[in-house]
This record gives sequence, C-alpha cells and structure tokens, in this order.
Amino acid sequence: MDIESLRNYCLSLPEAEEGLPFGGDTLVFSVRGKMFCATGIDDFEFINVKCDPEKAIDLRERYEDVVPGFHMNKRHWNSIRTGTRIPDAQIQEWIRDSYRLVVAGMTKKQREGLPL
Repeated sequence: MDIESLRNYCLSLPEAEEGLPFGGDTLVFSVRGKMFCATGIDDFEFINVKCDPEKAIDLRERYEDVVPGFHMNKRHWNSIRTGTRIPDAQIQEWIRDSYRLVVAGMTKKQREGLPL
C-alpha cells in the first residue's frame, strides 16, 4: 500500500479527516477528533493503527511486519511495516477495525450517526 492509497482509504471512512497535529512529518487520520491511523509522510515506513490488545499480540506473532505501535501505547496500537507482502485488503481491514474501536470508545452522544 502506498501513501496515496492509504490516504484515499482512510478518507473514505465516514467523517474521517486528516491533519498534522504532531508536526509536518506525521499524517494523522481521525474521526470526530479521535485518531485511528497515523503514518510518516516523508519516510512512510509504518502505518499505526489501534487494535484490541489481545488481537494486537496475535497479529504480532503471526506477521513479522506487525510490531508494537511506534511512539504509541504498545498495548493498544500496532505498527504495520509498509512495502511488505501484507495485502492491501488486509491492511484496510486493520484500519477499519481501528476506526471501529475508536468510534466504539466514544460516548453515545459523540458517536451518534457513526457506524460501529
């Protein structure tokens, strides 16, 4: 998956927005102000996604290119190395899961109108 494909996919999710809250080199995708995906713009070596803690461990054991979240809470975030044999469809599924986890963690009022 290249950075444009990542960007297009993330922005296709309901109410997804992009921003640079950590400076000009980290692209962040969020829904209603809550981050669900991040990546480096210049190097694009990793994609960070939120993950259920038990599933995060399982994915790290099954895929050598999935590691604890770089600069993130390692229990709840995974980093996916780009330029690997992991199919784009699989990465999109993990991004979608991350989006759903973020939405599910919102208050009922915050998530009103968003799909789970």
